[in-house]
Amino acid sequence: MESARSHRKSIANDVVSTLPLYRSAPALEVRLEDFTLFAMDRLRVLKGISDGLSRGKKTEEMEQLAKDLWRANMRHPQASEVVNKDIISHFVLRLVYCRTEDLRKWFLPMETALFRYRFRHETAEAQRSLMAEFDLSYKAVSNSEFESVKDKLCQVARSIGMSLPTADAIFYKVPFEEVPELVAGRRVFIHKGHAYVASTQVVSLVATQFRSHLSKALILTNRKWTSTIREQEKDRLAPIVEALCTSYLGPDYSQPKGFSEISLKDIDDLVKSSFPLCMRHLFEKLREDHHLKHGGRMQLGLFLKGVGLKLDDAIAFWKAEFSQKVGAERFDKEYAYSIRHNYGREGKRTDYSPYSCQKIISSTPGAGDHHGCPYRHFSEENLRAALNKMGVDGRAVENVMDKVQNRHYQLACTLTFEAVHNSSCDSGINHPNQYFSDSQKILQSKDGKGISTLGNKKRVPLLFP
Repeated sequence: MESARSHRKSIANDVVSTLPLYRSAPALEVRLEDFTLFAMDRLRVLKGISDGLSRGKKTEEMEQLAKDLWRANMRHPQASEVVNKDIISHFVLRLVYCRTEDLRKWFLPMETALFRYRFRHETAEAQRSLMAEFDLSYKAVSNSEFESVKDKLCQVARSIGMSLPTADAIFYKVPFEEVPELVAGRRVFIHKGHAYVASTQVVSLVATQFRSHLSKALILTNRKWTSTIREQEKDRLAPIVEALCTSYLGPDYSQPKGFSEISLKDIDDLVKSSFPLCMRHLFEKLREDHHLKHGGRMQLGLFLKGVGLKLDDAIAFWKAEFSQKVGAERFDKEYAYSIRHNYGREGKRTDYSPYSCQKIISSTPGAGDHHGCPYRHFSEENLRAALNKMGVDGRAVENVMDKVQNRHYQLACTLTFEAVHNSSCDSGINHPNQYFSDSQKILQSKDGKGISTLGNKKRVPLLFP
């Protein structure tokens, strides 16, 4: 693959920065496999940053998190291709996330945050080179001007916990509207329409420019996507682009992980101890109505498959419920086939995977449906009642509701998990079967309760009191 590396040099120092500004897409041929894999790796970085910000991590913690995520996901076997992967993955995700206002609202701040953290790790010379690329040719204030405002600068520094400026400190005087973030946080001294920005704060100046450029680029990309690209690539790229924003990026849960098979007698106890709210709700509605519509059957059925319910038991489970409403004969004719199909025993013999959180959240339940994500689709009253039923109350409920109101549905589920199990879940909940698996591990480690154990293929009764 031809290198897309862009060597940007500062006028004074011949300094090269490795942080791209993504001004224009590279003229490269990219394999479809790389097109997808590069984008998914970058998406893991952005979603990790999103989760960290949602959890309220401090600036220092976020910088370390971004650094760790980048190292873990954006490497390439060939060192010469690392920059190409960076640039290609950005433009692929720009195409993916340009398509709707909601997608743009998520992508824009996450890419800007990533740029900010990477900019901070550039050398001072490289940072000045990047400033020049944005045509931010601000001159440092003179010594005499610095002395005239030094007391004010010291007051600001003390108020925000920064070290006091010394005689050799560098400050830039810029129009205050170009650093809205610093102004809003009262982290700069403003005088006659200009903000005095310390050299350690120039990241805000550059990030504002980066965000403005990317915001405009997303609108232009959306126009191109709508007018030409979507139709031209309807059989090749379009399906990939449309699927990437809801892609599940974690482990495959098509087979049980870390625990043995479960049997019919286990299910009721497992619902109370280890089912996430979305599956618990479906199970309770099935017990109540003896029926679920197709979306509910798929969501719950594949989840049960993933936690270890074997085909014969699955058919017996669904038949015991449905036959109370539609009769055993009709169940055999109309519903048994789809269960065998989900287990890869009919049709194309595909071994279907359980639904991820992202897929469940993006679903659109209709009247009479019970599938979907309770944190997104329940009313506040119903969600509070459901949380209380799970044993979540007091401050924990308010924390969950706060995340729901800010549309952080997976984080709301993570906080529910932590409240129910009295244990932290630093990785966050990304899949209902992960919720189940992590729950069982905690129960097993605490009291030897849960399903026993790694590598054991026998059905072992649960040790609940």
